[in-house]
Amino acid sequence: MITRTYTLDELDKIAKEIVLHAKNKIILFKGEMGAGKTTLIKKIVEELGSQDHVSSPTFSLVNEYQGTNDTIYHFDLYRIEDVEEIHNIGFEDYIYSNAWCFIEWPDKIMDFLPKEVTVIDIKTHLNDERTLVIN
Repeated sequence: MITRTYTLDELDKIAKEIVLHAKNKIILFKGEMGAGKTTLIKKIVEELGSQDHVSSPTFSLVNEYQGTNDTIYHFDLYRIEDVEEIHNIGFEDYIYSNAWCFIEWPDKIMDFLPKEVTVIDIKTHLNDERTLVIN
């Protein structure tokens, strides 16, 4: 487990650390609304060499980016109401593709994930700092 407290000015450094210390390419992002999950994912996507515009796939459920050496899939599952929606987009194909998979709001689909994933939990503080725990 790695714990870091950081400000938005330190996101580049945090993104590098996540890429270096991730157990695998499936990373789950947990945190309350507004904690900075999408902002952090944007920096990680940049760290992986993508020049693509990164935005939250809230309505499409998944966005695809191309990194230097890998494809990157970014899921936002906040709005799913039924796990059938996940099956309809071919979720298992994405997860087992050996591409990077960044998943926001993963609690809704934990039963469909491999046992070995990296979990990032983000907590906000009143002074605009965040604490990140990587498991």
